[in-house]
Amino acid sequence: MRLGGSSSPHSSDHDDNPYWISFSDIMAGLLVIFILASLALILELTETKYEVSDAIREIAKAEQVRRNILNEIEEDLRKKDIYVEISDNHTVLRIPEDILTFKNNRHCIPKTEGMRETALEIGHALFLTITRNSRWKYLDTIFIEGHTDRRPSPSQMGNWGLSTRRAISVWNYWNENLPDDLLLHDLKNHNGDPLFSVSGYAETRPAQIIQETEADFKKNRRIDIRITVRRPALEEFKNIKKLLEE
Repeated sequence: MRLGGSSSPHSSDHDDNPYWISFSDIMAGLLVIFILASLALILELTETKYEVSDAIREIAKAEQVRRNILNEIEEDLRKKDIYVEISDNHTVLRIPEDILTFKNNRHCIPKTEGMRETALEIGHALFLTITRNSRWKYLDTIFIEGHTDRRPSPSQMGNWGLSTRRAISVWNYWNENLPDDLLLHDLKNHNGDPLFSVSGYAETRPAQIIQETEADFKKNRRIDIRITVRRPALEEFKNIKKLLEE
């Protein structure tokens, strides 16, 4: 006769086995791992968003600095009765043909009364405005751009060479005639590279589309000053674009 209830000889195997892990224990462990991974991802995304926000603010600041530079140059020159134009969505300072232009197939600044003095005043205003409050830190390159009218030039390399030499002539004139403490070729950008460069566009970017008269041609024999600003690195830009698309 038995005094106790019956039991299976294997009923306590699972309780006695130290290596046995229940299904609920496994799920609890996976849940902890998932929570930790989620927290790590959230922290990473938060850090990335802060970096992207900083980059966006940096771009906005650079754009505003460029706008201020162009507006102040225009205002400073207007006080001296020199009237320039701001174009291309506030990125270019255009020098109208009535204050600086070139003779047909010529690249040197004309020696007409007041024209060289005007060119020098523009270079002077450019230096003072760029260096004010260390604004050069927000800039990448300032291009002195030469242009021609649509008529083919017999000079070497045609209109492309002619437009480039016009930009070079203005650049050289500034650095040969501005005071030693206002020389543009000494200015560097945020990377320590020369801030200024020259380029020629031949007849490809006309200010005057219809070119039939000498006055029309004259409008296109000109100099533009284009300011480009500092941008985030490529990887930063990709992060900004991805975030804006989400």
